[in-house]
Amino acid sequence: MKIERLKEMLEVIERERGISKEALLDALKASLVSACKKKFTNIENLEADIQEDGTTKIFSNKTVVAKVNDPELEITKPQAKKLGANANLGEIVKINVTPEDFGRLAAQTAKQVIIQRIREAEKEGAFEEFSKKSGEIITGMIQRRERGGYLVNLGRIETFLPASETIPGEIFRPKDRVKLYVVETKMSPKGPHVNISRTNANLVKKLFELEIPEILEGILEIKAIAREAGRRTKIAVLSKDKNVAAVGTCVGQMGSRIQNIVRELGNEKVDIIEWNDDPKRLISNSLSPAKIIKVKLNKEAKEAKVIVPEDQLSLAIGREGQNVRLAAKLTTWKIDIINEKDDAEAEAAAAAGEAGEKKTKKKEKTTEAKESKTKIHELAKELSITSKAILAKAKELEIEAKAATSSLADEDVKKLKEALAQPASEEKEEEKEDAQES
Repeated sequence: MKIERLKEMLEVIERERGISKEALLDALKASLVSACKKKFTNIENLEADIQEDGTTKIFSNKTVVAKVNDPELEITKPQAKKLGANANLGEIVKINVTPEDFGRLAAQTAKQVIIQRIREAEKEGAFEEFSKKSGEIITGMIQRRERGGYLVNLGRIETFLPASETIPGEIFRPKDRVKLYVVETKMSPKGPHVNISRTNANLVKKLFELEIPEILEGILEIKAIAREAGRRTKIAVLSKDKNVAAVGTCVGQMGSRIQNIVRELGNEKVDIIEWNDDPKRLISNSLSPAKIIKVKLNKEAKEAKVIVPEDQLSLAIGREGQNVRLAAKLTTWKIDIINEKDDAEAEAAAAAGEAGEKKTKKKEKTTEAKESKTKIHELAKELSITSKAILAKAKELEIEAKAATSSLADEDVKKLKEALAQPASEEKEEEKEDAQES
């Protein structure tokens, strides 16, 4: 049988769809064999042969043997000769088993295979195309609103934009064209699935690259970005050319460049920060538009204490802490904002505590000095006895004292006075008793 205009169809599909004729023919042969196996369950080793003019036949491959054990796989040499095949033992002969009604089956199979292969090729092509666009911005058209998001037409395929990936407050209508960030592309049984987003921080980065040619030229570099979609974005930019101002170049003449980006983001606030390798200057810049007095760093804990004027405190922190939160995310430092007055009071209290501690230590040293001030000869003079007598008593009481110039602690002076006063008291008592007897 013959499949009409097969060659012409294959050439058109190859030219317009990019599917090779060989690939289509192989798929068609496999499908014809599969269809015949369902029709002829008792025939094995089937093979389809398709000529360029569309002539199609089905063959059963059999091995030439001396004695047939399996008629479905083997054939004798005389039998093969009857069928017009001159073959020796062990060779394979092709037996034409094309069914009489094969024409209709072949036409249906060819149609199904071609449609299937076209669909598969389109899926593969779309997957390859969008895989290359991962991490880039594309433009899509809103088809319709669905539960939980929007169906978006990307050209070759459609995909779903979840409401969670839209900027808060924005509403789209059918045929609206929107810029989307391609997060990733995956192949599923239904075909390629493109994950898209309008809340991803990289959307802002890519919009900057599109709007500001100096970035793609390498004159400016985006170093960091922090975003709360729909509310505010902070983006840190470094200039590699001292003659090109990072912030001014991004803003553009009369704010033209940044305004285009802000409009695309639904009027989201965008702070352009000048990057600096010095953490203090970077943190100070990141808290823009607030004015900063001083930044104190704890490098080990990666914590920053930022001092601001009292009238700048609210501005530095931002509504619901947004400004300082984004600054912390941008710089990767933990940031604590404190006003100038509170910082001065804290420093004064710390200084007072330190001064008090020094005063206490000084007092302790003075007391120690005072406690060690009494000399042996001074005590002897006070008690009207010799230094030698005091030294003897000190030795008796195991008090360390080597000479008349040795110093004594208050406690040791007290012990010596008590010990030296005791004999005198006892002598007076004896004199009193003698007087009474006489």
